[in-house]
Amino acid sequence: MATTPPAPSTIRTLPSWLLGRAAARGRGLVADALAREGLKMWHHVVLSAVADHGPVAQAELGRSVSLDPKDMVGVLNDLQADGLVERAPDPRDRRKNAITITARGRRTVRRCAEAAERANAELLAPLSADEREQFLRMLGRISGVEAPEE
Repeated sequence: MATTPPAPSTIRTLPSWLLGRAAARGRGLVADALAREGLKMWHHVVLSAVADHGPVAQAELGRSVSLDPKDMVGVLNDLQADGLVERAPDPRDRRKNAITITARGRRTVRRCAEAAERANAELLAPLSADEREQFLRMLGRISGVEAPEE
């Protein structure tokens, strides 16, 4: 099996490059875990957002997860076809669609959240518990998103 050659020496020690490599590995692990549950990454993101914020207007949902409206339509079509969400006219503004999660969707979110947790545990396995906690705090500070308190 061919291995990927290392990045040039002036690149491979840059924090931005290392973070990008770690993020790519993490995305791959989570994407594989979600695929075993029958979802793609964006489907999981949108379904999780509906679980947190639903019922929610379709356009607002797209903005909340930074997904292009035309891509949002495709993801919602898939989620609705799988019985994970329902679309109905928004009672506050009938020109808009309101998205609501179904009971099956809630079960799927729970399974996928557990799968993502396992994938992230695999990603962070080389670190001790204390190192993981410190690493997450530092990532929160770097990203401007403070890590939640345990």
